[in-house]
Amino acid sequence: MDQTPKARGELDRLGRSLRAQLIALITDLTMRVHLRRLSLDEPKVADPREPLRYHYSTIYQGNRPATVTAAETASRATSLLRTAGWDVTASQEDDDGILWTVIVAHRDGSDIRILTSEDTPAVSFRGQTAVQ
Repeated sequence: MDQTPKARGELDRLGRSLRAQLIALITDLTMRVHLRRLSLDEPKVADPREPLRYHYSTIYQGNRPATVTAAETASRATSLLRTAGWDVTASQEDDDGILWTVIVAHRDGSDIRILTSEDTPAVSFRGQTAVQ
C-alpha cells in the first residue's frame, strides 16, 4: 500500500473508530456475537486512478434476540448511532418479498448501514471508512 504516513495514519484512525462503533452496535443489537468475523484486515483500493486511494470496509451478520422485534432493533440502532454523533436516516426496502428496515448513518465520511426485518431474525451490518 503506497500512501503517505499521514494519510495512512488517518485511515487507520478511521478504521479503529468504525470498528469500535460496529462492536458497540453488534454487541447491543445481536446475540451470540462472534467478533472474530468482524474483520478490518488491510485497506482496500477504493479508487483505482492514480494516486490510489483506500478505505476500510467490513460486513457482519448476526441475529436479534427472539423477544426483540425488527422495529425495536431499528429504533435502538438509530438511538445508539445518534447518541454517538452519527447522522442517521431510516427507510424501508423490499428485497424479493422481504421488507427490510434500513438504517444508514454517516460521520466523518464513514458510513454504517444496518438492515433488519420482521421476516427474519438476521441483522446485517456494513461499514466503510472515508476514502484516503
